[in-house]
Amino acid sequence: MKYLTTFVSLAALTAMAGIANAEDVNPAVIFDLGGKFDRSFNQASYEGAERFKEETGIDYREFELQSDAQREQALRKFARDGHNPVVVAGFSYGSAMETVAAEFPETDFAIIDMVVDLPNVRSVVFNEHEGSYLVGMLAAMASETGKVGFVGGMDIPLIRKFACGYVQGAKAANPDAEVFQNMTGSTGAAWNDPVKGGELAKSQIDRGADVIYHAAGGTGIGVLQAAADAGALGIGVDSNQNYIHPGQVLTSMLKRVDVAVYNAMMDVQEGNWSTGINVMGLAENGVGYAVDENNEELITPEMVEAVEAAKESIIAGDTVVHDYMKDDSCPVS
Repeated sequence: MKYLTTFVSLAALTAMAGIANAEDVNPAVIFDLGGKFDRSFNQASYEGAERFKEETGIDYREFELQSDAQREQALRKFARDGHNPVVVAGFSYGSAMETVAAEFPETDFAIIDMVVDLPNVRSVVFNEHEGSYLVGMLAAMASETGKVGFVGGMDIPLIRKFACGYVQGAKAANPDAEVFQNMTGSTGAAWNDPVKGGELAKSQIDRGADVIYHAAGGTGIGVLQAAADAGALGIGVDSNQNYIHPGQVLTSMLKRVDVAVYNAMMDVQEGNWSTGINVMGLAENGVGYAVDENNEELITPEMVEAVEAAKESIIAGDTVVHDYMKDDSCPVS
């Protein structure tokens, strides 16, 4: 009877601890420049937070940046107000995160697309080159001209990583494929310039490209629009963007930022929080490509078979996709 009482008491304490943990969850998410409805990277972050809210009934706070100067201010305010975890979407938060997370060691922080080596920070990074390889294959197989394009946002190693994976995939499907590449700019404004994105896409189309992949945030909306207007095919990124121009978006390279945000909030809520580097690639379903009612007629069974075989080969380690960020170079162009 004594042992039963002890067991019941421990069970009750465990249940109470679970309730306390849930009550301690007070999440916040800060989006990157471009706004939470950019239909790309930021929107994926928003959708992950919304999924957490719908499943748990726990609300969250959010903030949309208007300038780079607000990064540290927003992080510090949410931490000071007791929010936990505080999730930030974007590599540009690296410096601010290093400063603020050190000031609030009891707060759980998560940063996406950057590594911050602090004991209370979860750093989520993706194998974008793997997912880009797959959509590169699809682009080359769908192309009738043998010429495809890539439009990046801010010219940084991370976006070069997307581009390099894409070129490798295109060349794997068609060794003679020609790949045009352009970056939108060198500042944060490059993520939210759909007019320039459209201009860059049109210039590639004028050179013969009939499939164009973007990794440019809100700027990519202009890329997809220009491709659709010209009767070419676009390829979306981060979120599933197939719906933006049904029948004119070949596919979208899915980068599951939504899962990263959701997991960060849910892990704190469930008491499963962990820090360190969290890598999400093909093996972890962190990246992939989208097929739905908006593009299924564009993707043939032969294309799916080839891409799925490549996917399994990458996961098995038989096909190695070069990561641009390892040495700031790409073996193909």
